[in-house]
Amino acid sequence: MPFAFRVAARDGRARTGHFDTPHGTVATPAFMPVGTRASVKGVRSDELVALGTQMVLANTYHLALRPGSALVHELGGLHRFMGWSGPLLTDSGGYQIFSLSALTQIDEDGATLRSVVDGARLRFTPESVMQIERELGADVIMALDHCPPVPEARAAVEDASGRTHRWLERCVRAWQAAGGVQGGQALFGIVQGGAFDDLRARSVEAVTSHDLPGYAIGGVSVGEDRVAMRRAVEAAAPLLPADKPRYLMGVGTPLDLFEAVRCGVDLFDCVTPTRHGRNHQAFTWEGRLNLRNARHERDPRPLEEGCDCPACRLVSRAYLRHLCQAGEMLAAVLLTQHNLRFFHRCMEAMRAAIERGELDSLRERIDRAQSRGLASSEPA
Repeated sequence: MPFAFRVAARDGRARTGHFDTPHGTVATPAFMPVGTRASVKGVRSDELVALGTQMVLANTYHLALRPGSALVHELGGLHRFMGWSGPLLTDSGGYQIFSLSALTQIDEDGATLRSVVDGARLRFTPESVMQIERELGADVIMALDHCPPVPEARAAVEDASGRTHRWLERCVRAWQAAGGVQGGQALFGIVQGGAFDDLRARSVEAVTSHDLPGYAIGGVSVGEDRVAMRRAVEAAAPLLPADKPRYLMGVGTPLDLFEAVRCGVDLFDCVTPTRHGRNHQAFTWEGRLNLRNARHERDPRPLEEGCDCPACRLVSRAYLRHLCQAGEMLAAVLLTQHNLRFFHRCMEAMRAAIERGELDSLRERIDRAQSRGLASSEPA
């Protein structure tokens, strides 16, 4: 089989594992950097490997707009196109149906979106999305889903969840017609259900009625508070099959990752580390740093002692602040690399703690990493 998942160690509901794909094995729990347009902003593929990246996410909607999935296919698929030899996941465009709702019309057959490039109409159906993702050639492909705009609006959540389940049936048929896992791609279904425990459980039942290589929890981190987000994960994750990888979409911060790992989630993606890097902020085990703050002007220390990223090995906080103040693009590049390495180090620490049966011992360190205590009261 080209895909397999096996659990290696457990600590409560948390687990470590290995997810085998045609382009390599991912040690879980793992964080996937977001390469929206076949590029993790400012970071080359070889640098991603050096930072500890195992798997990368790319965006179906944006790649369908430019350069187009047919062109990517003509040039050998997304792996060759972006020079990444490891596992790849493509989302389905479901998040863009949510986030670009002002430019989107939804019906039972699919969704009509407007291009953010030139305003042209783009039609997404379960069948067309499966075709686009097949042409892109990622290892893991996501089913088209409808993310409800307000997780607390029960009627809208029920409507969106039902549509997600019906779209999944069509995605499964199209995926199986293309060979299923033997065609080299693993289809993941997406659980919806908003902020309602019973709707989450109902969605898990509907999605897992299809025997798929993995399952995802969607519709979180879409405007609800952190308590509601965690409750949604706690309601869904333990109900998902224990022998399949579980993927939490679009989350999060170090504390979000930790709490989801405790619930048994295996895979994550989020723009947090890269976006914060471009905004001149660095995650460390002692809290988040704002490199524009005046306190760093003469600071000869690295961002974090013991970190092996290029920023910490090569330059000082003072130099990084200078780059930020001068508007040099190198600031965003180095801080992005540091943040990605930090997120991978977080996952490495969680995997090691689970293997020791001591995951909860990390909680205090994770809380500090989440804080802004070192920078919050300082002038920029």
